[in-house]
Amino acid sequence: MAIVTVDFDGTLYQGNSFKVMFEVGKKTFNMKQWGVLLTGLVKAIAISPIKGKSAFKHHFFRGFAKTFKGKTSMELDLFFQELVDIGKQDVHHGLVEKIREHQKNGDTIIVLSGALYPFLKAFTKELQLNVHVISTELLYNHNGLCTGEIGQIVNGDEKVRKVQEWIKNNIVENPTNDIWAYADSESDIPLLRYVQHPIIVNPDQEMKKIAIKNKWPIFAS
Repeated sequence: MAIVTVDFDGTLYQGNSFKVMFEVGKKTFNMKQWGVLLTGLVKAIAISPIKGKSAFKHHFFRGFAKTFKGKTSMELDLFFQELVDIGKQDVHHGLVEKIREHQKNGDTIIVLSGALYPFLKAFTKELQLNVHVISTELLYNHNGLCTGEIGQIVNGDEKVRKVQEWIKNNIVENPTNDIWAYADSESDIPLLRYVQHPIIVNPDQEMKKIAIKNKWPIFAS
């Protein structure tokens, strides 16, 4: 049995999560939420020249999560279902079929992403994919209300750590050394170097060069 990890943004999902979140935000956010979001955007822009594109995305992501403060999990499920309803047109169907092939072979599939957990749960349910999801968690207080904070963003080296942790907790004997990764970006390089079967999906020109240099196969559907 192999462990097969699948990235979300740019891999399983070929659209832009931030764009879809804005689209749903236009319909559902109140003035206070827009104020919170714009504050996060300003901070992200300010930090970008110093710490780079990845830091911008992470800072903005945290700012967006703050708009969920005080929401119940049920309210957020409705929000994320709207994201799915808009974004499902951009699913990489060729990769979905590849996932199903892996499952027929008895492989375990993990959708491994920095995207928010309830979004990925709703998305994989929509696709009728029975998979594990490891992703960035929204935090809730003892009353079941979202705090507006998130856990560790599952990105870069954190993906490797999460896979190792999952294997340790779920495979008691004979841990597998047959691990696959379907991913698309430079932030996934630590994971791609860690696994035995790195597969590049939808690479940009720079990532294509990296794949060729490392002799990593590119998934074509």
